[in-house]
Amino acid sequence: MFGPHLTLDLYSCNKKKLADKNFILKVLEELPDLIEMRKISEPQILEYPGNPNSFDAGGISAFILIAESHISIHTFVKQAFASVDVFSCKDFDVKKAEDYIIKSFEPKKVERHLINRGIEFPKEVEKAKEVVLKARKKMAISS
Repeated sequence: MFGPHLTLDLYSCNKKKLADKNFILKVLEELPDLIEMRKISEPQILEYPGNPNSFDAGGISAFILIAESHISIHTFVKQAFASVDVFSCKDFDVKKAEDYIIKSFEPKKVERHLINRGIEFPKEVEKAKEVVLKARKKMAISS
């Protein structure tokens, strides 16, 4: 397996926090350390004003690259909604990440999904060799 991908959809969040670039920056600075990930970039944050005359009322999109993959946050202030992803090629304490995110954004409802990405991804050289040899045998048989 390549690694776990935690997705959280957070409803009825604290709107002030969803609109606060400094708050989002703080979350992206603290979370990697909390789950023992190595930051390889500064957090990137973009505030999008949206269109006040439509459903698209704007919010913040932000991410940080970690050696193991990335963490991203998208907020929708008018709807009091946030979407947070934590994707890693190494195992991490999913419960710790989830608890931190929920405590930070204060949602009233949470949709949680944990996906095991790259189920057949060979992390070890010997396993990779097995996968390649099997694929070559199949190709040889079908030729």
